[in-house]
Amino acid sequence: MAEIVREPKQKRSIEKKERIIKAGYKLFAEKGYFNTNTAEIAKEAGVSTGIVYGYFRDKRDILLEAMDIYLNNVFTPILSLLDDVTTPDFPFILSRAIEHAVNVHRTNAAMHTTLHSLFSKDEIVDARFSALEEEMTKKLSAKLVDLGYKGEHLFEKVHTVIMVVQSFAHEEVYDHHDYIDYAEMRKIVLDMLLRLF
Repeated sequence: MAEIVREPKQKRSIEKKERIIKAGYKLFAEKGYFNTNTAEIAKEAGVSTGIVYGYFRDKRDILLEAMDIYLNNVFTPILSLLDDVTTPDFPFILSRAIEHAVNVHRTNAAMHTTLHSLFSKDEIVDARFSALEEEMTKKLSAKLVDLGYKGEHLFEKVHTVIMVVQSFAHEEVYDHHDYIDYAEMRKIVLDMLLRLF
């Protein structure tokens, strides 16, 4: 393993590092973090194991970089939910947020499961998700203020929406109990969240 991890400067080197990150993302999503090793990531990226260690100390470093892909795929669209809204139309905004959360969890299910398995084991993974929730809460709250919303305790309300919507998405996508009518549950969740505003 290389003693000094280098940051690539040349275009070819930058592309190699990106291939390694994307290969790690793919394998972590397919096989999980603990079932993937550095040699497999190198093979998937089309580089030698030595090249991998030239850019990363270990597979955890690759995971932390790959996490950026996941966060971008999942949360960038959430932050743009209010871009084409001109008034605080909460029935529209909240139903759209629920739909988006379910779709995002469905299309990124494998990596989501991998990252969630590391929450209690990896402080950095946990801290990055916490920081992201804070950023989302503040940015979505600021957008609502820009739209003219004047209600009190906005951070608390928006953060509650994030928690409830995420829980519902987990329930519908991952847990999916046969005895639950998810269309009906979605209406209940929407009605409950509308009462906040």
